[in-house]
Amino acid sequence: MNVRVVLTVPDFDEAVAFYRDAVGLEQLADWSGDDGRVILLDAGHATLELFDEQQAASVDRIEAGSRVSGTVRLALEVDDLDVTAQRLLAAGAKAEAEPVVPPWGGRNARLRTPDGMQLTLFNET
Repeated sequence: MNVRVVLTVPDFDEAVAFYRDAVGLEQLADWSGDDGRVILLDAGHATLELFDEQQAASVDRIEAGSRVSGTVRLALEVDDLDVTAQRLLAAGAKAEAEPVVPPWGGRNARLRTPDGMQLTLFNET
């Protein structure tokens, strides 16, 4: 099975610059045409986590200090959390909170992307 997350963004060029160029997701295809613009980015292996409202509030409280995420939050595993966070902040992301060590281990940093998406960077080491 192949799971794709489709983001409809208000500023396509800004989103491409953020997700492809700053995050570093490899571009696999460009299917843009007269009907609109679309690119396909490789996000590696994917899982789908389903949270109830109580769990979402708990994770938001741990990672960001309060309930801030919507129905969708992207989480990316990165090798160097601090370097990646700084690169994404320079590319227009906003920090929701300082990086934390959650009860389940590793380190997490919560950002808001330029298009408004909640993004958790995590490193499990």
